[in-house]
Amino acid sequence: MDRLARFLFLGILAIVAVAQSEPRPNPSQIDRAHTAWIADVLNATQTVKAGMTRADLMKVFTTEGGLSTTSRRTYVYRECPYVKVDVRFAVSGRDKELPADEIIEISRPYLAWSVWD
Repeated sequence: MDRLARFLFLGILAIVAVAQSEPRPNPSQIDRAHTAWIADVLNATQTVKAGMTRADLMKVFTTEGGLSTTSRRTYVYRECPYVKVDVRFAVSGRDKELPADEIIEISRPYLAWSVWD
């Protein structure tokens, strides 16, 4: 039993040592304006949800170049083209993207370089 207790104690001690060794940002190094802007971006992007329409999505995002279909497309945040979401729709028509098309699925926002075509 003593051996087990020592093993557990050493394991906990190792976990604490590793956790404390990870670098933490110095509060003076955090750019509060950038941090606030990112929080605003995340809040804005999370206002669009499945069940809403393409018209609702277009208030926050705009289309990006590259390959797409009427049922799948990548959209970029209106204020920064590097913030993106991938969206799937239940389309009303095959040939045309319609404002009333319903969002079936929207990805989490992610960062990526712009696509131009």
